[in-house]
Amino acid sequence: MKILAIETSCDDTGIAILEVSKTGNFSVLANIIASQIEIGKKYGGVYPMMAKREHQKNILPTFISALKEANLLKPAQSVFFPTAKNTDIEKILEREPELFKKIIPFFKKFSKPDIDLISVTNGPGLEPCLWVGVNFAKCLSYFWNIPIVPVNHIESHILVNLLENKNIKFPAISLVVSGGHTQIILVEKIGKYKILGETRDDAAGECFDKCAKLLGLGYPGGQIISKLAEGIKAPSTGSGQAKIILPRPMINTKDYDFSFSGLKTAVLYADRKVKIKNKKYKQEMSAEVQQAIIDVLIKKTMKTVKDFDAKSLVLGGGVSANQELRKQFKNKLEKEMPNTKFFAPKPALSTDNGLMTAIAGFYHKKNIKNWQEIKADSNLRIN
Repeated sequence: MKILAIETSCDDTGIAILEVSKTGNFSVLANIIASQIEIGKKYGGVYPMMAKREHQKNILPTFISALKEANLLKPAQSVFFPTAKNTDIEKILEREPELFKKIIPFFKKFSKPDIDLISVTNGPGLEPCLWVGVNFAKCLSYFWNIPIVPVNHIESHILVNLLENKNIKFPAISLVVSGGHTQIILVEKIGKYKILGETRDDAAGECFDKCAKLLGLGYPGGQIISKLAEGIKAPSTGSGQAKIILPRPMINTKDYDFSFSGLKTAVLYADRKVKIKNKKYKQEMSAEVQQAIIDVLIKKTMKTVKDFDAKSLVLGGGVSANQELRKQFKNKLEKEMPNTKFFAPKPALSTDNGLMTAIAGFYHKKNIKNWQEIKADSNLRIN
């Protein structure tokens, strides 16, 4: 079967086409992402309505690129287009008037591709952005009569690990850590989850971005801080010139929750005390910020791995692309829980992409919905 996947939960427009053999093997036919990172750099972050407009602009060209890459873009056999369908499509895309102007000419020009299922992210995420993907998927499902299944964005971050690692054993602990989410989830099996802990305020990725902004480093903060921290030991280890020791919020609490807003405040006050902010200072401050976040993530996650005797530890989300985080997690597991296997997706698949949506769609292919029933839910929970 061939699965078309659509992901627009934040600022990346992701379209993927995944082929699944009868034996369950995955073959990636296309995985295209239209990034808004340059806009984020210009404005210092993601603004939902601005991101929504970019999704409307990017989603059809990205879809066409994916069809071309998968060799599924075929010219229409007839230019006949029923007026009733035009009216129905306009109603489906009433939230996306700019997209509606482009979709009718597309339908007239190209025929239905060889797609068996549409998988679309319907939450959690930024609601204006989610609706663009959801309505686009509903439009395709209606016009081409293709079954559609909504999937959870957080679950997709977990299941993308199955693309190359089918031997993940359960129960597993998953840490999903990104700009919008920081959650520790017990994975009893595919489709059965329990959130054990989550952030009470800022997500870890959000903390990276805000700290970078406070330090005048730019956007995206996580990538910049990670780059500056390469090969630099955190000042709290007793190394370096900077006399900076940042707090590790909630690191010793008995629960599995997180809080990163206090770390951001500590960075603000620590930075105000420094008069000479040279490259060395920025490197050491970046290393300390990164290590503070890593220390909390590892301490809390390892606690759940031990408490639930997990057979696997699975990472997901944009922050999981951080190489220092991965390295320290591996070392900690090998030392303290050698029988627990470590899994993390390729860095390119840690961030939002359509491929993870396609894999989640495959595992939930029996949960097909009528396209009229599907709605975006910015606060959708995994359990």
